[in-house]
Amino acid sequence: MGIFKKIAGRIWATWGLITFIITFIIIFPVSMISYLFPEPKGTGFLIRISRIWMKVWMFLIACPIKITGKENFEKGKSYIVTCNHNSLLDIPLSSPFIPGPNKTIAKTSFARVPVFGWFYAKGSVLVDRKSEKSRKQSFEKMKWVLRTGMHMCIYPEGTRNRTSAPLKSFYSGAFKLAHETGTDIIPAIISGTKEAVPLDKTFFFLPKKLELRFLPPVSSENITAAALKEKVYRIMEEAILKR
Repeated sequence: MGIFKKIAGRIWATWGLITFIITFIIIFPVSMISYLFPEPKGTGFLIRISRIWMKVWMFLIACPIKITGKENFEKGKSYIVTCNHNSLLDIPLSSPFIPGPNKTIAKTSFARVPVFGWFYAKGSVLVDRKSEKSRKQSFEKMKWVLRTGMHMCIYPEGTRNRTSAPLKSFYSGAFKLAHETGTDIIPAIISGTKEAVPLDKTFFFLPKKLELRFLPPVSSENITAAALKEKVYRIMEEAILKR
């Protein structure tokens, strides 16, 4: 990589951070109104505010976004949305643009960030992966999210994919949740975020076209959690390779 590209990447990363903070400060007071509403209205309000925020921020950082496959969501039905995970940009691109109220499984550590943690916690099911008790509580909370009519957004790879493979191996949680609750899964493919924020570079960002594709739902009926995991993995892998 040339020196000019390295410099440009760091300058744009600085611009991205500054605009993220400024726009968050603007929307934060309005977003906190979400705590006044019962669920799922509270989370629905937060998602609508987040969608506006992300559209503005993505415009400011010159990352056009393309969302396809929203017609795969049947109105009035809850889904588990499984996304691939390549970058820190994945969550800002996924959760705000999932049709309807939804929560994301997320680390408790981010909820401890001053001010931002209140926003983050409202849109998340928090889990401390090192605690078995926390994992069990989060699993029950995800069941509650689905019962209230919201979607659950889960990254089955667990962490960002630093390999050269299209996907890392999947954890079983999302598929166990689908099996136990009878909830269908909508696989979602995120593209462009790895190129915008490469994992092998520190504080580096370049504008790229970002895309979120919702694939047709996968039924959880008459299939084991293990078989469902394998099926969704194959579907997502094939969709990434065909891109």
